[in-house]
Amino acid sequence: MHFSRLSTLAAAALAASVAFGTSGARAEQFVNVLTGGTSGVYYPLGVALSKIYGEKIPDVRTQVQATKASVENLNLLQQGKGEIGFSLGDSVKLAAEGNADAGFKAPLDKLRGIAAIYPNYIQIVATKDSGVTSLADLKGKSLSVGAPKSGTELNARAILGAASMSYEDLGKTEYLPFAESVELIKNRQLDATLQSAGLGVASLKDLSTSLPVSLVAVPADVANALGAPYIAATIPAGTYEGQTEDVPTVAVVNFLVTHSEVSDDLAYEMTKQLFENLPEMQAAHNAAKDIKLEDATKGMPIPLHPGAERYYKEKGML
Repeated sequence: MHFSRLSTLAAAALAASVAFGTSGARAEQFVNVLTGGTSGVYYPLGVALSKIYGEKIPDVRTQVQATKASVENLNLLQQGKGEIGFSLGDSVKLAAEGNADAGFKAPLDKLRGIAAIYPNYIQIVATKDSGVTSLADLKGKSLSVGAPKSGTELNARAILGAASMSYEDLGKTEYLPFAESVELIKNRQLDATLQSAGLGVASLKDLSTSLPVSLVAVPADVANALGAPYIAATIPAGTYEGQTEDVPTVAVVNFLVTHSEVSDDLAYEMTKQLFENLPEMQAAHNAAKDIKLEDATKGMPIPLHPGAERYYKEKGML
């Protein structure tokens, strides 16, 4: 009895879905927003974006998925397991190229751009007594470069490479997340940490109030050698305890990415509603204050989705 009732319900549900699809009603669209870990910046921004889309785009149902961020998001988009995702720009570029070392077995040819959003600042912090103030000073010292094949770790490899260095020049390389890196430095087991994040990241604020530190300068010629999506940037004086001067560094732009199977109309709406509801994004996280329409197509490492392109043409940007 139980089984026959279930199958009757299933048949009814199928009939209803078929009827809904073929009647004049518009089919509901699903938008899965791919983010990062719940303690990072991508997640709260993804929650805000999902809420905006759910309220402003007709017939759309949304969901937010916590992930391992950039590399996983791009692989999921290629497989059609999400409609929009956050990613660091260099990860997007390596995905399009199919860089196996970065975690992409083949070129991800379905990725399409929605918008450049805000930059991650590369922040290299060393203990004062290590004597490290420049990239060259890291030779023979111990450095944590982030979790293996994370967006941060890909940034670390690229920056050392642009300065004609590699992990082999270091005394020791640790592959640890932000908080664990800071604990090792506090325990005098590590000289420095490289973190790719928004300014004023909690782990580095904690470190700078615990012991005297130096911010390591990354000169503009490193940014120039790397090229897009890297840009020269500045960590303003006073960002961290004891930081009395501006420190030059490199930033890498984050992107919102979709895939080619997403309809032009949906991609248009996802782009439009992002830029028409920036105050909601800013309320979710300070980093969103750097999301600007005039920068939306700068340094895009993949083709724009035609729907996004339509929105930028309407705005006179293309």
